Amino acid sequence: MDKKEIQNLIKELIEKTTIKVDKITITENKGANTWFGVEVNEPHFFVGREGEALYALNHLIRKIIETKMFPGGKTRPENDFNNGILIDINDFQKKRIENIRAVAHMMSERARYFKSNIEIDPMSAFERRIVHEFLSDAIDLKTESIGFGPSRRVVIKYVGNI
Repeated sequence: MDKKEIQNLIKELIEKTTIKVDKITITENKGANTWFGVEVNEPHFFVGREGEALYALNHLIRKIIETKMFPGGKTRPENDFNNGILIDINDFQKKRIENIRAVAHMMSERARYFKSNIEIDPMSAFERRIVHEFLSDAIDLKTESIGFGPSRRVVIKYVGNI
């Protein structure tokens, strides 16, 4: 599916919930992710309860795309376009990512100052990935996920100047 077809699919699914879509913009992020920014008049249906419905919409869209691109259970490539599709409603995800990066920055500075390991509160896999990517260029820090299930968290480890 191309981006225009995905854009139409998103609009169609959202409007089936009786919420009118004002605009959908497409932004590519370093070729890794394709953001579909959706503007609606009533975002609370999607972003309420910590964005639960928005995450469900993202999952549903990915599954529909996967079914259309790889019918009959064909396996899809590891690094295929479907992996990097993100749907955002009224910049909810964008603001959330900025907050996670701010926490990662603050905790990384704390790890540097105290020269010790710092654990961040439990996070979803998506949130942990943001922290790992944000701190991937730091030469004096290393990140690692520890724990299981809902208590899985990121540990920022101070490794000094290498």
